[in-house]
Amino acid sequence: MGVMLGDARAGKLADNVVGFGRMLRRAGLAVDSARISLAQQALRLIDIGRREDVRLALETVFVSKEQDRQVFLDLFEAYFKNPDVAKQLLAQLLPQAKAPKPGPSRSARAQEALQVPRINKNHKQNDREEKIELDAAMSASAINRLQHADFESLNASEYKLVEQLIREIPMTLPKVAARRRRHATHGDQLDWSRLMREATCHDGDVLSLPFLKRRPNPLPLLVLVDVSGSMQRYARLMLAFLHQATRHTVRSVYAFGTELTDLNRAFRYNDTDQMLALTNTLITDYGGGTRMDQALQTIRDQHAQHIIGHRTVVLLITDGLDTGDPLVLSEHLGWISRQARATVWLNPLLRYDGYQPLAAGAQVLHRHVDQMLAIHNLSHLAALARALKKLLERVR
Repeated sequence: MGVMLGDARAGKLADNVVGFGRMLRRAGLAVDSARISLAQQALRLIDIGRREDVRLALETVFVSKEQDRQVFLDLFEAYFKNPDVAKQLLAQLLPQAKAPKPGPSRSARAQEALQVPRINKNHKQNDREEKIELDAAMSASAINRLQHADFESLNASEYKLVEQLIREIPMTLPKVAARRRRHATHGDQLDWSRLMREATCHDGDVLSLPFLKRRPNPLPLLVLVDVSGSMQRYARLMLAFLHQATRHTVRSVYAFGTELTDLNRAFRYNDTDQMLALTNTLITDYGGGTRMDQALQTIRDQHAQHIIGHRTVVLLITDGLDTGDPLVLSEHLGWISRQARATVWLNPLLRYDGYQPLAAGAQVLHRHVDQMLAIHNLSHLAALARALKKLLERVR
């Protein structure tokens, strides 16, 4: 811990905590001034000569989600490794910085937060200008504007910001009654076994009537994501969204372009960046054409177990610009629709006013799905859960 204490003993502890908090915020963690103040208070209560105690104190304050823990650890190691580097990162000015030596592999969010922009030597910034630069990416006005911005129109910086924001959108599917039952104070059946046990304990007297009711279970999901060239901007964002929004739901996830790719192994990761990294490795036809007919045939022939007894909700994320055989597509999509509880087409082309499914594949989708919903911006994704709930209440 001697390296970190170089600044702490010189009275720079508060500045270091502020700079570290700002870096965490750049990496997407929910860090505000209140948490930074709490972190400073926490460090006053421990022995800052012990590196592990400092790390645990800061982690307790700054990390509230499991997927953010690895990002925190990467940035903690990088930020407090060298006091000179810490000062440079805090000031956000590197006019004479040398190229950093290759270090340990870090998560994508941590690596992005460590990429400090270079500033012109002749350009001086005051403290107010620096704060605006640091906070601009997460400002309220920017977030409000991006709520209705089409994903296709985003520049690189906005796309990265939206990818972080999209992970916070909730999507709670309605639950259905399972076959198994559990004890309850009110229900549709008497729990005779419990009734007899309680009567035995009270000399045959029945003091209350125990009941049984069906357990509420969330509906399972089958997610099919189009990764063809026309869907490039949407596929990654939808994968990031669904990874977090459906983490407490039984789900099966596949990508399709010219072939079907199983993404269930990638979706077992808790961290979205790790999921996306493995997804990039698994998908070999990203940005190519679309053969939805072959993909659905493979689902029917090899993965039919994912469609569970008219309970599964199927999400088809595609623009419908399919190059396969419409008749084959109609056959397999019709079978899936009959087996599923609901089949929903999430279509980014609904961003256009007056959209009509004119392509052959789009016409097949329009005939067989229960509903078509827009997914081209943050506001429509936020409304997705409400739309699905209304749909599932009226079908079957």
